[in-house]
Amino acid sequence: MEKHAESAYKLLLSCPYGLSLSQVSVTFDESYDRILHPDINPENSIAQIWDSSVQKNKSLFNGKKFRYGGHIMHGEGGSSLRSHICLHLGLTDYRTFVGTNLNPLWEKFLVFSEDDPIQCQHTASPLGNGAVVETSDNKILVLQRSNNVGEFPGHFVFPGGHPEPQDAGITSHQCCKDVRDSELVNRKVSQEMFDSIIREVVEEIGVPAASLCDPLFIGISRRLLNVRPAAFFFIKCSLQSEEIQQLYSTAQDGYESTQLYTVSMIELENMTCKMPGCHQGGFALYKQMVETLKNI
Repeated sequence: MEKHAESAYKLLLSCPYGLSLSQVSVTFDESYDRILHPDINPENSIAQIWDSSVQKNKSLFNGKKFRYGGHIMHGEGGSSLRSHICLHLGLTDYRTFVGTNLNPLWEKFLVFSEDDPIQCQHTASPLGNGAVVETSDNKILVLQRSNNVGEFPGHFVFPGGHPEPQDAGITSHQCCKDVRDSELVNRKVSQEMFDSIIREVVEEIGVPAASLCDPLFIGISRRLLNVRPAAFFFIKCSLQSEEIQQLYSTAQDGYESTQLYTVSMIELENMTCKMPGCHQGGFALYKQMVETLKNI
């Protein structure tokens, strides 16, 4: 962890060789959904906080999200060709995220345990995503968040968002039970993990999808503040920094950020102190990848 932010994040999973889609599978099951808190008071506060949040911001929308419930790694420490990850994902929604992870009393939802899925079993824990995008002139893309966004206004972040259950054809666990082949559902979800990060980069940066190489999954970071998890990917872009800056001015979701920076590794390291914890963890995962590939 970086010396100026030692407690900002925890790396839940590190894949320094970078894993392709064929090396990342998903088990999507309701057993990885959130478990209700045994105390009625924290549970009741979820609805209260959501109602209050909606009153303040009428544009809030309660969409479904994938919930991170752990993983199994095969071939840890081996070559990239032998490694394989199976992610355990359930279903949650934005309302529960606001009422648990973003609750002012979010720590009340935690269970004392060294086992991460147990520690966070009462939180929504929607799995976000982020992309470390490297340009053809070896710069990294970093956004400065708008002052109008709900979380971390003005902070530096990598482009990203969330994989979306509806884009994988999922609206509930029941709809998946109607599909005879659960393997098909799992494959759709793992595909959405990779499709969604390309979509986020295209929408937030404005580059064409054809300029982006296939993403490589490099791990999962969880920020310690309100225990929010995010999956990180490495993506090589065939465009130069200057071309990307021009495209950014017309990005579809450009309103979420105020500026795009194209920075060197050293400059990026200096910016991490003004990144949310999960994105600091994303930088740590990228740095591990760079150092691992150097030593091959």
